[in-house]
Amino acid sequence: MARTDVENREKPSKDGGLYETVKVIVQALLIAVVVRTLLFQPFNIPSGSLIPTLLIGDYLFVSKYSYGYSKYSIPFSPPVFNGRILASEPKRGDVAVFKLPKDNSTDYIKRVIGLPGDRVQMRDGRLYINDQMVERQRIEDYVTPDSWGRMVPVPQYIETLPGGVKHRVIERDGDKGYWDNTYVYTVPPGHYFMMGDNRDNSTDSRDESSVGYVPFENFIGRAELIFFSVKEDSAAWQFWKWPWSVRWDRMFTRVR
Repeated sequence: MARTDVENREKPSKDGGLYETVKVIVQALLIAVVVRTLLFQPFNIPSGSLIPTLLIGDYLFVSKYSYGYSKYSIPFSPPVFNGRILASEPKRGDVAVFKLPKDNSTDYIKRVIGLPGDRVQMRDGRLYINDQMVERQRIEDYVTPDSWGRMVPVPQYIETLPGGVKHRVIERDGDKGYWDNTYVYTVPPGHYFMMGDNRDNSTDSRDESSVGYVPFENFIGRAELIFFSVKEDSAAWQFWKWPWSVRWDRMFTRVR
């Protein structure tokens, strides 16, 4: 017996179902690319250079719109244009993600310390900007690994940058670390001087052969929010360990 038109209409088409599934997947991928390119990009902390502000195992959102957009805002950094559009300059004290100038591909995260034209120097562990010593206040010691991986208490300070931004720094090697005495760095136009808050364990703009001055074009975005955090010896995908490995107190905290 032949099927009626009603029965034919009611039977779902396998081809149509597959098409709808593919369409939904493509739409979801396009939305993800737009969000990652224009709004927020997730970033995880692989090193301790920003301890105590950011810890190894922190996962955070970086706002892409904070500084406008360059070719480095787009996945794989295609050379579609030079410079920045809708640009807004970084502020002193921002914690920012940027492409390492040495290779223009490695993601780095540091704090903005020097603006274009600034003179930056370290003298006996103290930060000087434009020949003025930056204020710092000693607070309780911070426990962190030393050069041999042993957990030790180290000096911790609240540093107040010109403009009023306050943040914590630690001096793992006291005020006599390798980068605690430098010559004067003069930040070129269109560039920024970046430093880690873990002053004796940070490869940053003080090391001109590795990082140096960071062009504005290389900035990706500003660190905004820690949305997940696991202990250093744990993996985020090991969800069965979360009750013990997740740092619950760091979830959904602002980066300052």
